[in-house]
Amino acid sequence: MLDFERKEKIISRMREVFNYKNVMSVPKLEKIVINMGLGKDYISSKNIKVLESGLLELSLITGQKPVITRAKLSIAAFKLREKDPIGVMVTLRGRRMYEFFERLVNIALPRVRDFRGVPAKSFDGRGNYTLGIKEQIMFPEIDITKVEKFRGMNVTFVTSARTDEEARELLACLGMPFRK
Repeated sequence: MLDFERKEKIISRMREVFNYKNVMSVPKLEKIVINMGLGKDYISSKNIKVLESGLLELSLITGQKPVITRAKLSIAAFKLREKDPIGVMVTLRGRRMYEFFERLVNIALPRVRDFRGVPAKSFDGRGNYTLGIKEQIMFPEIDITKVEKFRGMNVTFVTSARTDEEARELLACLGMPFRK
């Protein structure tokens, strides 16, 4: 969780910028959703080891057991049947959410080669931000020698902000390194 002093600084900064009358109207980070697709190689071969490795890697990264996501429709061109596993996901809230955010911003993102910040245009219009990560090996919890295949993931930061500007300011106050 955020310590009291830091939380007060964020609230005062947000009230100063957006002129909130009430402290309760200041937006906050509600949850972080991490989604990892298993890829077309898994879908065509149905290799259960790929699913298990995805579950293990995401649980190491987040500290929480992932859920298997399943296909809603059958698609013959992809050899995909309804309810086949196609990915894994985790929803983080509370203490684990803030721990993951701190590790992502302070440890994982600076490990990316030629990192100049995350794009500021990935907002959805409702105050949520989605960050695409190309490789799971940027997290120090993952042992590179045990990785069979590099997989990307989507990290969505769900906020209670009404606009993208409010969400951008909130994430910047929390420490998200946006590109200049």
